[in-house]
Amino acid sequence: MTEADFIVVGAGSAGSAVAYRLAEAGHSVLVVEAGGSDAGPFIQMPGALSYPMNMRRYDWGFQTEPEPHLGGRVLACPRGRVIGGSSSINGMVYVRGHARDYDHWADQGADGWRYADVLPYFRRMENWHGAAPSDWRGTDGPLHVSRGAQENPLFRAFVAAGRQAGYPVTDDYNGAAQEGFGVMEATIWQGQRWSAARAYLRPAMATGRVKLVRGEVAHVLFDGDQRARGVRLLDGRDLQARAEVVLAASSINTPKLLMLSGIGPAAHLAEHGLEIRADRAGVGQNLQDHLELYLQYAASQPVTLYKYWNLFGKAWVGAQWLFARCGPGASNQFEACAFIRSRAGIDYPDIQYHFLPIAVRYDGKAVAEGHGFQTHVGPMRSKSRGWVRLNSNRAQDAPRICFNYMSHPDDWDEFRTCIRLTREIMGQAAFAPYLSHEIQPGASAQSDADLDAFIRAHVESAYHPCGTARMGRADDPLAVVDPFGRVIGVSGLRVADSSIFPRITNGNLNAPSIMAGEKIADHILDRQLPAANLEPVLHPAWVSEQR
Repeated sequence: MTEADFIVVGAGSAGSAVAYRLAEAGHSVLVVEAGGSDAGPFIQMPGALSYPMNMRRYDWGFQTEPEPHLGGRVLACPRGRVIGGSSSINGMVYVRGHARDYDHWADQGADGWRYADVLPYFRRMENWHGAAPSDWRGTDGPLHVSRGAQENPLFRAFVAAGRQAGYPVTDDYNGAAQEGFGVMEATIWQGQRWSAARAYLRPAMATGRVKLVRGEVAHVLFDGDQRARGVRLLDGRDLQARAEVVLAASSINTPKLLMLSGIGPAAHLAEHGLEIRADRAGVGQNLQDHLELYLQYAASQPVTLYKYWNLFGKAWVGAQWLFARCGPGASNQFEACAFIRSRAGIDYPDIQYHFLPIAVRYDGKAVAEGHGFQTHVGPMRSKSRGWVRLNSNRAQDAPRICFNYMSHPDDWDEFRTCIRLTREIMGQAAFAPYLSHEIQPGASAQSDADLDAFIRAHVESAYHPCGTARMGRADDPLAVVDPFGRVIGVSGLRVADSSIFPRITNGNLNAPSIMAGEKIADHILDRQLPAANLEPVLHPAWVSEQR
């Protein structure tokens, strides 16, 4: 099968959702994926999440250029090269984003993407296993969303400490009110990762209308009228699309494919000897991400996951999961979180917390001082912007990536605030029975200079790249796609992944990426869900009183 109604490039979060909805409507779809199978415990066991994103078998292995504002550090930029894409290697955290994020998108030219417009798509995609029915949540969609049991007392201590520090508590940060401390949600069901492959791709393939094609795309094929008619793979195969080609290859590979297909900044394309099909200056620009710090604390009681941090403990966790899908391995261990405002006058939360009951690096390669725990904290709306550029005109060459992390002076102020607010939260009575001392940055790091040095050396990506083919109106010179996902300047070609985000949303990006796939699929099918009439809850009185 080398021809279908639609070709979807990328079997990840958004691409799988697009294929599912197109097949549901009766269309034939070829889904092209460079990676292999997602079978095996490293992907399917939630507690093993640090493994797949550090394995070249499952990851593209992208790295940034030396980041000029981080002392030349080179940071990893993991993207899934596997069935399910990044939803098969991520931390499984489920965050929709804040309502104001999407209203901002619409204000910037993404007409039809206000929160009232996207909320129905979040509801359609969800099979939510919450405590009580909610008009804000969906319960019959393909994507299982669950909550951790919070059996470890440290999770409850974190939420209690937030309340004691004067912050609100939210029953559902994906519902009426994101703001506050509460229970974190995850794409986990019955002790297993519930990726886009499980939720969308495999059910779509079961219809017989979706075929998975293994291979890496070299570029998009066009006819003489500038209409996309298919794709060419690196091995020379051509796949034909009777209707449209949809790029959902990630915010790194999608702009690369656009540029290799002659769509991008004209001067950059000419530099690499590429034919210029559409001069779109915004391709590869507007790259954004969330950065975070791991603030670590030594525990005064042996209540953390460190007790499993040995050969016998890991074997016991693995056995519990393998035979019964239970135990610590059945959770991603991110079971408490918070969204707060850094100061009075901020329109809506601009800081996110993940709480983890062990003090460890995200890649799992180093644990600190025995029993400990940590918060992952970072600002949500950095003003820094980076880029993705071609290394060459060869599709097999990785692109160049530079986020320009911490290039805006406000970033430094915001991260210092994150550290100081975290210290205040962790100093509340709720943590008195559990906290011994601060491991990092350490009590001696108090001045702005001390904190800046720590930030520069230790800040890490939260792995949320987006924005490199952003939506906007057709007359916007930096827009790459219109609000229907159509690439401006050609026809028959759309983008449906986190590339199209005008600005990064509050929190982790897997849920917004899947939502984008759901909504772009409806645009392809010339339909849309009715707008929601629910009004999200804000806390103007509380924020005006906040110190």
